[in-house]
Amino acid sequence: MPTLTQPMRQDAAPDRKWGRIIVGVDDSSGGVAALRWAVGLARSQEVELVAVRAWALGLPQHGGRRHRRDGHHLVVLAFQGNERRQAAAGLVRRTFGAATGGLPADLDIRVETPEGDPGTALANLAANPGDLVVVGTQGGHILKRLVHGSVGRYCSRHTSCPVVVVGPDQQPGAGDWQ
Repeated sequence: MPTLTQPMRQDAAPDRKWGRIIVGVDDSSGGVAALRWAVGLARSQEVELVAVRAWALGLPQHGGRRHRRDGHHLVVLAFQGNERRQAAAGLVRRTFGAATGGLPADLDIRVETPEGDPGTALANLAANPGDLVVVGTQGGHILKRLVHGSVGRYCSRHTSCPVVVVGPDQQPGAGDWQ
């Protein structure tokens, strides 16, 4: 079963009814597992699923965070038209295909493709008290997380709602959504 990032919050009990599930989408194995888990939870609770794929020049392929040190920020160039946003939406569709066989017709799904850092985008969207944020992790890639940062850690520090981090090998159990 997925674990909550630190600090654990008491209001994240599995039997709690959520207002909406906000899931960070990437095509890594952890990202696919997180999307599958979030779809199952949203389906069981009949709540809105918000699928978020942030994009910006310089982000790692799977949407990790870049640390900003010494006051220096990444330079993000503007793109003409909707090319990057369309690419992000395409990745969301492909990841739904890998996780659940396609966009589930039985769910209320909203796809968000904001420009910017994934942690910031998720934290900005998770503003309601009943929100739950779900993100994937690759596990074992400690050096990569040190270099790129952790979206789950960022969200747990910058949102007032619980954050669930799902590893690549984690499958939802029968009792996870009851």
